[in-house]
Amino acid sequence: MKYVRFRDPAGAIRRGEYDDGHVHFANESYSLEDEAIDVLPPSESSKVVCIGRNYADHADEMGSDVPDRPLLFLKPPNTLASHGDTVTVPAGKERIDHEAELGVVIGEQCRHVPEADAMDVVEGFTCVNDVSNRDDQRQEQNWVRGKAFDGAAPIGPVLATPDEVPEDAAVRSRVNGELKQDGSRTQLIFSIPELIAEITTYMTLEPGDVIATGTPEGVGPLEDGDEVEIEVEGVGTLEHSVRVP
Repeated sequence: MKYVRFRDPAGAIRRGEYDDGHVHFANESYSLEDEAIDVLPPSESSKVVCIGRNYADHADEMGSDVPDRPLLFLKPPNTLASHGDTVTVPAGKERIDHEAELGVVIGEQCRHVPEADAMDVVEGFTCVNDVSNRDDQRQEQNWVRGKAFDGAAPIGPVLATPDEVPEDAAVRSRVNGELKQDGSRTQLIFSIPELIAEITTYMTLEPGDVIATGTPEGVGPLEDGDEVEIEVEGVGTLEHSVRVP
């Protein structure tokens, strides 16, 4: 199954089933692009837990080593943006990058989850763009300026249950229709169960929290007016535009 969280014409927040480009709730049906509804991030997240350098080819293109254990950083709720949004990035920066990622949506409160049980706490998968301000990221250790600015985590548009997403699902990005990244879930250095086990050793994950599992090679700069597509096979395509003040 696939689900879309949205605000209906009356202003109520709903979660509808998604099929063939349409969202169905009660007796109503809306196109995903219908201006009568606002598509929202697929969950209300208390945090997005991001994984750095979880693809060897991306670590290489960034001139970095592959970490010995998952490299974790956080994106708070202010970073969330939705399908169809315009993401306004920090002004005066030389490089703001796109990073296509498979997002894991957590379905229940959990702590100290063994790898063998990790998929039991997963509600589904979604698309994430880990928009990154490289200017400041390169100057700080905690990456707050580089990764946690408003709108830095477009997510969506769909939450797909795990059975919808192949074990070798493709993870891609396109900018203005041009393919930039083309990786696969099979390239993850640390698997989803390994990530959940590691993260929950240190913190409680809440229902709706998202784990952004890392990005394949091909990250690159964004410019004012760019149209970005983040595709995860089995989920669909997240689309947003970029505004540089």
